[in-house]
Amino acid sequence: MAKVLVTGGAGYIGTTLVPLLLELGHEVVVFDNLVYSGEFLIPYFRKPNFSFVKGDVRDYEKVAEVCRDKDVIIHLAAIVGYGACRKDERLAHDVNLIGTENVVRSLTPEQHLIFASTGSNYGVLKDICTESSPLNPLSIYGKTKTQAEAFVRENAPCFTAFRFATAFGVSPRLRLDLLINELSYMALKQKYLVVYEPHFMRTFIHVHDIARSFLFAMENRDKMKNQIYNVGSNDMNFSKKEICELIAKYTDVYIHYSDYDGDADKRNYIVSYDKISSLGFTTSISVEEGIKELLQSHQVINLSNH
Repeated sequence: MAKVLVTGGAGYIGTTLVPLLLELGHEVVVFDNLVYSGEFLIPYFRKPNFSFVKGDVRDYEKVAEVCRDKDVIIHLAAIVGYGACRKDERLAHDVNLIGTENVVRSLTPEQHLIFASTGSNYGVLKDICTESSPLNPLSIYGKTKTQAEAFVRENAPCFTAFRFATAFGVSPRLRLDLLINELSYMALKQKYLVVYEPHFMRTFIHVHDIARSFLFAMENRDKMKNQIYNVGSNDMNFSKKEICELIAKYTDVYIHYSDYDGDADKRNYIVSYDKISSLGFTTSISVEEGIKELLQSHQVINLSNH
C-alpha cells in the first residue's frame, strides 16, 4: 500500500477520491487550507490510515514538509473555473502556478506526481482535441493551469498529468458552478433555464470517474509515467442544448436559449480520449445517469446563492 498525499483533498474531487483510497488500504494525508470548509472530511478521521494537515500550497516550507516520505502526490489544490479565478486573479496565479511549482520543487525522483490539469487549456479549436493539439487558453483559469502543467512537464522527475473533461455529478463537497450541476439545480428549484451558446460542444466526466482515474494512474505508473492524458469518454461529447434536453426529460423546466452571454473559456470542442482508453481506462457513469442522481440530491439542497 502507498503513502498518498492529496493536496486540496477537502474539495469537490478530493472528498470523492479520499474514501476510495482509504478503502484500498492506502495511507492518506489530506493537505488543504479549508477555504471552502472541511466538514466533509469528518467521517474519515475514524480511519486509522487517514490524517489531515492544514496548510496552503503557497507555503513552500509547509509543502516540502508534507510531501516528505510520500509515495504518491495527487495535486488537486487550485482555484478552479473562470468565475472563481476572475474574483482574484492574483490569488489564482499564486495558487495555481506558484503552488504547483512548490509541489514540484518538493519532489524526490522516486515520488509519483499526479497532476490535475484541465481541458480549458485548449481554448478555441476546430479540430478534435488530442494531447498533441496546440494549447490556446483564453481565461485566467486556463492560462494559469496551462503554465502549471508546463512546469510539471519540464521539471517533475516522475509525473502523470490529466486534462479532465468538464466535471459533473454528486460529491460530498458539491459544486454548483459546474455546467450540468448548475443547470440541473436551477431546473429543479427555479423551473426555468436561460442558456447561452446552446450549440457549443462540451465533453464531460463524472466526478467519481475522475477519482477512479487517479487510482488508475497509481496502478499503471510505469506505463503512464511522464505522459499527458485527456481524461473522459468519446461517448460523452454533448452540446449544451443536448444537456438541457436530457434535464428536461426528467423535469418540467422551461428553457430559453439566448446569445446574451458567453463562456470566457470559449469551450466549444470535441475531445479524443483514445490515448487513455487504449490503456484500458473507461468511464462508468453516463451523463444521463449523473443528471438523475443530481436531481435526486438537489432535493435536500436549498441555497440562496449557489
